[in-house]
Amino acid sequence: MEENITKRKTSVNITIYGNGLNGRTVAEELKNFVPGDKSSIFDYTLRIISIDKALNENDRAAQLFLILNATNGTEDASIKKLSQRLTNNHQPNIMINSSPAEFTAIAKETLTELEKALAMGFSAADFADINNRGIAIETIQHQLHIFKNGITKATLKKPALIGDGIFKLPEEKASEYAAIFDSKKDSLKLTKFVPASGAATRMFKFLNEFVGDFNPDKETINAYRNRKKDSDLSVFMVGLEKFPFYKQVMDSLKLDEGFTALPKDKKILAFINTMLSSNAFDFANKPKGILPFHHYGNFIATPIYEHLKESVEYAASQGNANIEFTISEDHLDGFLDSIREVIDEVEADAQTKINFSFSYQHKNTDTLAVNIDNTPFRDIDGRLLFRPGGHGALIENLGKLDADIVFIKNIDNVGHNNLQTIALYKKALAGILIELQNEIFRYLNLIDNNELSDDDINKVLAFAQNKLSLHIPQVINKYTPEHKKEYVKELLNKPIRVCGMVKNEGEPGGGPFWIECDKGNLSLQIVESSQIDLDSRSQKAIFANASHFNPVDLVCGIKNYKGEFFNLNEFVDTASGFIVHKNRLGKEVKSYELPGLWNGSMAGWITIFAEVPLDTFNPVKTVNDLLKPAHQPW
Repeated sequence: MEENITKRKTSVNITIYGNGLNGRTVAEELKNFVPGDKSSIFDYTLRIISIDKALNENDRAAQLFLILNATNGTEDASIKKLSQRLTNNHQPNIMINSSPAEFTAIAKETLTELEKALAMGFSAADFADINNRGIAIETIQHQLHIFKNGITKATLKKPALIGDGIFKLPEEKASEYAAIFDSKKDSLKLTKFVPASGAATRMFKFLNEFVGDFNPDKETINAYRNRKKDSDLSVFMVGLEKFPFYKQVMDSLKLDEGFTALPKDKKILAFINTMLSSNAFDFANKPKGILPFHHYGNFIATPIYEHLKESVEYAASQGNANIEFTISEDHLDGFLDSIREVIDEVEADAQTKINFSFSYQHKNTDTLAVNIDNTPFRDIDGRLLFRPGGHGALIENLGKLDADIVFIKNIDNVGHNNLQTIALYKKALAGILIELQNEIFRYLNLIDNNELSDDDINKVLAFAQNKLSLHIPQVINKYTPEHKKEYVKELLNKPIRVCGMVKNEGEPGGGPFWIECDKGNLSLQIVESSQIDLDSRSQKAIFANASHFNPVDLVCGIKNYKGEFFNLNEFVDTASGFIVHKNRLGKEVKSYELPGLWNGSMAGWITIFAEVPLDTFNPVKTVNDLLKPAHQPW
């Protein structure tokens, strides 16, 4: 006799709170709706209650609450009170903003996503957390797949060199391109985009280690330096009085009557403690953008000030300069204060209005953290851990800018004495972009109007190869004229970036390379060391032979030939990214960082590399960099 085995289903209790719903109809529709296929192992029990009744009940049986908010996205007092109560009671809830008529369709979509999450081993509470962050379950699946299978390494073919992927840009030629930009800029909307969310923790890393390990009652600073072989500390002490914050910190220390009587080593320790202490200056926990970087006589300048000065020099048109900083919301007040202190002066000097804005890394770009065995990590109260997705997440912010041309530069890359050189080469990169865009747009319009002859197509392919450094495979010669036109349109109808590259002087970071793509095609990319297989001798040798370094000096065109904005997410290499190891609650956890903004996030862009002078690259990675000539007054 055949044994009849019935697989026991797992019950999932869901309560729906909302006004204006026909409870019986909605319940019947959802009851008859089974997410996924009919073999679902989950059995859903649904209750539908009005908001007024919900406020007078305490449902402890439901594993998930769906709340209908039919007030055009704004919560009325009752809904807000209900949502807050559920949250305070740690009861998973999801707000659905819709009309009662549209609710059932959206609820079905939500149940479908819930089914996928449950099938992956997540709880209803996990699903609510994921959903409320705006993250799709498919995205979580993709991240878990990456943790399990690793990230495919980039295959370097050769470094990009002058004449082979990098265009030389002498000052005379730079001036010509800058003139092209100046002649066109007033017909364009320009924006400067500054990634600025990072705290200065690494900038003061060696000083934090010193404070934690040095005991002035047991050894001298000299003994500590010898024991730790800490050359950074030696440089810091020798240059102490040249730091822009020296007088500010010393004035604070002198308020303590006992300070002057301290021996030298304890004075230095007190100085560093005051710099770093959360009860004093707290430099290591503040964003770099608001730290003292340069001194102009009695005026101490922050990177914010320097970026505002730069913006009016090269990112201004029709008397307006636009600048957006991507920051952490926790630091908003600090940025606002720093801008308000100086903006009037900068605007008056330049006779230019500065329109500044802030954007934040979107929660839907956060990524799941996992244990070493690739299972989701949970904190002490059992919640999933999500971490910011890295600067690659900023492709979302970049794609939302209303601009024809966007200048991108990191917050810590500012100079003290070389603004004219910086502005000249920024304008030159923009001039190159304008010239190339004009040619690209002309060809694409000719294709649309069917005005491109067979001979013209070959000229376009030569332009793409020689001026855009695009790899054109030999097989193209076998294509029919119509197929060639389709290929050319797909090749050229992309966002474009012109990237300044400086000569490699051993700075850590990425550089310009030719990489191998599908079917042996080559592509120009900015590649970091973590993206390649350094265990491979040949790959390591190619990486070591890079002649140039990426200073993050980009000028971007994010509109197509029709004046429409590109969907920048379509040009991201989703197979790239970074797996990083962190410590959480004493455990090692793995976190996935999205493809870097100028790495995989722009992998599908047309990429132009041009050599710019080292004078345009003045990063501050450690506090000692402030002692370099580019950051000291003349």
